[in-house]
Amino acid sequence: MPLYAAYGSNMDPAQMSKRAPHSPMAGTGWLPDWRLTFGGEDYGWEGALSTIVESPGSQVFCVLYDVSPEDERELDRWEGAELGMYRKIRLRIQTLDGPVLAWLYVLDAYEGGLPSARYLGVIADAAEAAGAPTDYVEELRRRPCLNVGP
Repeated sequence: MPLYAAYGSNMDPAQMSKRAPHSPMAGTGWLPDWRLTFGGEDYGWEGALSTIVESPGSQVFCVLYDVSPEDERELDRWEGAELGMYRKIRLRIQTLDGPVLAWLYVLDAYEGGLPSARYLGVIADAAEAAGAPTDYVEELRRRPCLNVGP
């Protein structure tokens, strides 16, 4: 099965077990020379959406999943790939066992804008649930965000 590398809310194994029940977690790793950022502020109802961009010297924590074809189609729907919001790219993820090739979703929009505090909290909670290093999770929690709500 092809590997999927999650860097946003899909890092949470509990969420993925609901969205992709036939796709077990296959480990964690780092995407070198890329950074987590946000964009497409006009796509979301709570501010900008997560994506990645090339950035030498940076790295993004990822959770790897062995994705079944049926679950891949479902994830495409969840991520808005069918609507053209996200596209898939294949990149090498560094794991403790060496590099592996995995696909990721990348937002098809310009970088910029702030995520909502709630959305950023979901991503930080997902990283923590997946075993991301404490300093990575803390950096996520300290990022600038919008206070959107009732």
